[in-house]
Amino acid sequence: MPKKSSTPNRGFKVADQIQRDLTELIARELKDPRVGMVTLQAVEVTPDYAHAKVFFSVLVGDPQETQEALNQAAGFLRNGLFKRLHIHTVPTLHFLFDRTTERAADMNALIAQAVASRSKEE
Repeated sequence: MPKKSSTPNRGFKVADQIQRDLTELIARELKDPRVGMVTLQAVEVTPDYAHAKVFFSVLVGDPQETQEALNQAAGFLRNGLFKRLHIHTVPTLHFLFDRTTERAADMNALIAQAVASRSKEE
């Protein structure tokens, strides 16, 4: 049977804190021109805190180029997190582009198109 954590939902709290700290680090300290207006959507941390998947979206710019830049800066950002977080293991960061907003916009367009064609029929 797996060992129970002393603090319930600690993984979620750590992930939330990582998200807040990374947002600040990217905005204030990361100087890479390939990283523009980035929004961190979510952070998923493994139970042993060894790895963290960081899901992001971009307002402008190329998502693939931004992902490459963020993954190259992962060591720098991890070092910044190490100074801010008070946990034994700071996770290795893996940045992934989140397509949820794109899919939501596509679904909205399809729904609007269906509603428009239905109202024309009536």
